[in-house]
Formats: sequence, C-alpha cells, structure tokens
Amino acid sequence: MPLQQGSARMRQRTVLLVGIVVLLAALVLAVVLASLLTHGREEVSPQMLKWKDRGTTKNLQEVILGRCYNYITAQHPELGDKDCLKIWESLKDAFIYKNPCNITPEDYQPLMELASHPIPCNKSLFWSKTGDLVHRYTKSNQNFLTLEDTLLGYMADRISWCGDPSAPGINYESCPKRSECESNPGSVFWKMASKMFAEAACGVVQVMLNGSIEAGAFRSSSIFGSIEIFNLDPDKVSEVHIWLMQDIGGPQSESCSGHSIQRLISILEERNFKIICEDNYRPVQLLQCVHNPDHTDCRLCTNST
Repeated sequence: MPLQQGSARMRQRTVLLVGIVVLLAALVLAVVLASLLTHGREEVSPQMLKWKDRGTTKNLQEVILGRCYNYITAQHPELGDKDCLKIWESLKDAFIYKNPCNITPEDYQPLMELASHPIPCNKSLFWSKTGDLVHRYTKSNQNFLTLEDTLLGYMADRISWCGDPSAPGINYESCPKRSECESNPGSVFWKMASKMFAEAACGVVQVMLNGSIEAGAFRSSSIFGSIEIFNLDPDKVSEVHIWLMQDIGGPQSESCSGHSIQRLISILEERNFKIICEDNYRPVQLLQCVHNPDHTDCRLCTNST
C-alpha cells in the first residue's frame, strides 16, 4: 500500500507540474500575442500631422480661462456677465480633432458672439509692424484700444493652438504656418477678430504704422491693409488719423508723403473717409524716447526763437 500511495502522489505532482508548465506557456504566448497586436496597432494608427510652426501652447485651457477671468473681473468688471467656461468650450470646439488646414469662419462664429463687446467711439487703434510700440502706448494711455486690448485679443495674444484628426485631438508639437495653409486656426481666428474689431469702430479711429520699414509703411497684404480698412464703416467713422512712427535714430524710410502712405490715403478717400496723417505723433514719440532720452529727436525744446 505505501508503494501504491507513493506512486499516486508522484502521478499527481507530475500532472500538477505539467499543468503549471502549460499555464505558463499559455501566459507567455498571450503576452507575446498582445505585444504583437499592440505593436501592430501603433504602426497602423494615425500619426500626428507635422508642421513648421510651434505647437499648441501648453496648458491652453488654463491660460485661456485665466486670461478671461482676469479680463472680466480685474480689468473690465462691466463685462462680468461673460461666461469664460463657455468661451473656452467654443474655442476648443472650433479646432479640436480637425485638420488644421480646414478651419472655416463658421467654426469660430460661436466664439465671436460669446466674447464680443462694445468698443467706445474714438478709442479704436489699429496698427501694422508697430506691435511692441503700440501696446506700450495703450498700456500707458487708457484712451485707446487695440484688438489685443479687447477680450478676444487679450485671451489669444502670443499663444498658438491647432487640432489634429487623431487622438487627443490637439497637436502640442507643431501647427501650420500661414505659408503652409491659409485656413489654419490662428489665421482664421485673427482675420475674424480683426474684421469684427473694425466693424465696431466709430468716431475718430487711429492707425499706427512703421515709417522705418524700407518696403513701405502700408502693405496691402497685412491684416490692416487687406481686412480692417475695408470693414471700417464710413457711416460710423468720422476720421482716420494715421500716426507714422519712425525709430528713434533709425532709418526714415517713409513720411506721410511717401508712396505707400499715399496709396493708403487714396484707398480711404475712395471709401469717403476724412484722413489726417502725422509724422512721429509726439505722444508716442515721447514713449520711444524713454529708451533713448538723449537723442536729438527727443529734445523737448530747441534753441531756435
């Protein structure tokens, strides 16, 4: 009997060991198959499209919401009824999971309606190639507003965003430049926002241009030259004041009598606007002189009598 019991135990152990070996082999096979299948899916799954410009700004949602809440609470409490969460959702819906070269104005229409607000008359200040100077000026003089001083422009200034058809629907690595495709999220947004800003202008409007650019201060291809001047309403805008600013001590490539400025004046006159052009508008020039106070252009008085 003891011999038979020993044999039975041996058989049980053998069966158990065989079972364990079979189970381990099955697990190994399952892991290998899973790895192969996963690797295969990675190879056939859609890849993020690659572009030449920087990708979506990191923490985009937090940036947009933070700027929105700051604008409507700290800077412009009269706009406190704006819904920043809805504004963010409408911006996200405009581009997420979409090919960034196929964005349309209709994609942004809900955002434009949610974030728009009145612009007081005589305060609209347009610009081209004077970005740093014009924004330093509006920060020091609250009597004027650029597009970037509105809620839409304030939220979007100096950030980027674009979507992608593949998950997670937002491309943080790269976004298309305008040269790669016109209908990219940034270009379509700024064109629509610029159009709306121009349509809202009333009374006297100002435009600050750069007279130190060799190619000419006014460019028909710029946002101002191609969109904003054609969306100013002659029934609402009484005058257009051109401030032609030259760099302190820099090249004086163009004055108000220059070729490109005369072309701009001609376009505005055809649309029945009154125009005043001033070289080196003094209040703005004084701001330039903060960085170069000893230059001859910055002397407040002369010895002439």
